[in-house]
Amino acid sequence: RNFKKYNVWEISHQFVLKIYNITKQFPKSENYQLVSQMQRAGIQSLQISAKVESASDKDFNRFVTICLGSAHELEYFILLAKDLKYIDISTYNLLTTEINEIKRKLYSLSKKLRE
Repeated sequence: RNFKKYNVWEISHQFVLKIYNITKQFPKSENYQLVSQMQRAGIQSLQISAKVESASDKDFNRFVTICLGSAHELEYFILLAKDLKYIDISTYNLLTTEINEIKRKLYSLSKKLRE
């Protein structure tokens, strides 16, 4: 398997780049808190790239499920960033739409792997 063949990987990669750019604007006091948590959760949502090559469908599905959990975590951090006024409502809406698309694609991939 080639992880780049999965559309969800490319969408997630672009999303992580966006998260990195947005969190650069957060207060310095958040560098070791919210910034690092958002970046870590974003990267973890891409972990299928590290696991796809040699994994069985069952193992690969486990990694996809972990990625889905990280995407849920990131969704909360986006909400928190909005409530702390680190991002505006339009950025929040854009990020929420995109993370929900990623979650749908991860769920769909997981479902296919279980069949």
